[in-house]
Amino acid sequence: MERYFEAFWQATTNFAGYTWREITFQVDPWYVNYFWWLVALSLAVWALEVAFPWRKNQAVVRKDFWLDAFYMFFNFYIFKIVIFMAFSEWTYMFVSDLFGQGWENKLILVDMQKYPQWLQLLVFFIATDFIQWFTHVLLHRVPFFWRFHKVHHSVEEMGFAAHLRYHWMENVFYTPMKYIMVMLIGNFYPEQAFIVFYVAIAIGHLNHANIHLTYGPLKYIFNNPVMHLWHHVYNLPNGKKYGLNYGISLSLWDYLFGTASIPEDDAHIKLGFPGMNHFPKTFWSQLSYGWNLTKYEKKEK
Repeated sequence: MERYFEAFWQATTNFAGYTWREITFQVDPWYVNYFWWLVALSLAVWALEVAFPWRKNQAVVRKDFWLDAFYMFFNFYIFKIVIFMAFSEWTYMFVSDLFGQGWENKLILVDMQKYPQWLQLLVFFIATDFIQWFTHVLLHRVPFFWRFHKVHHSVEEMGFAAHLRYHWMENVFYTPMKYIMVMLIGNFYPEQAFIVFYVAIAIGHLNHANIHLTYGPLKYIFNNPVMHLWHHVYNLPNGKKYGLNYGISLSLWDYLFGTASIPEDDAHIKLGFPGMNHFPKTFWSQLSYGWNLTKYEKKEK
């Protein structure tokens, strides 16, 4: 037990220290700085929204903008410092205690480090995106998961920061699935993880932004704001009981598995889900929603 407590403290302090070094520009190499890349990327996409707004009557500082901005930093930093890094370390230690050191190497089906780095990068991006698409489908189809995913779908006006409004439990659902996928196809270099991470964040910001992009023929490969707006639609189209357009970075999976649909190119469709008027509006009440349904179920019925 003492070993687990020490691991908790070390994981927490290490990540907190690294975050502080990012904020104060002390990371090496300088470009592997998640904090300031996130800030720069967010400002760049926000500038696109201001310069080329799709919904021209939507305010620059839209409804719930600051709530979503807080979610962005909470999910990426505060939650990871306080809970997630220690949780990940404990999980790794527990599995290692059960199966012995080096257990993860026994799961590798294809060791991608034998291949050129460009191919490793491409496989890493496609594999992790597919597992996120699959997990996203489960978030809509499994009632227990949907309780927490409702937080993300409570957005009523779309903007780049809505990308990162999600309940911290989604980290618990997504991350183990991604770890499993990465372990099956071998280890990757940290620089590759950094590149894939920021490509995915950039695409996610754009998908939620108040800009009109479809990418022409590439819409069948890459997710886009028009397609993703329909993922957040209040009134689901007939035959789409659990939702549509689940793609994270790639729309490819939706077209392959028949979950893609863009009924019309409409910037002003109503967003959310039935019962939105009773859904909690503040950060702390949204975090407790999934665990305290009895408080809200009667109102929603």
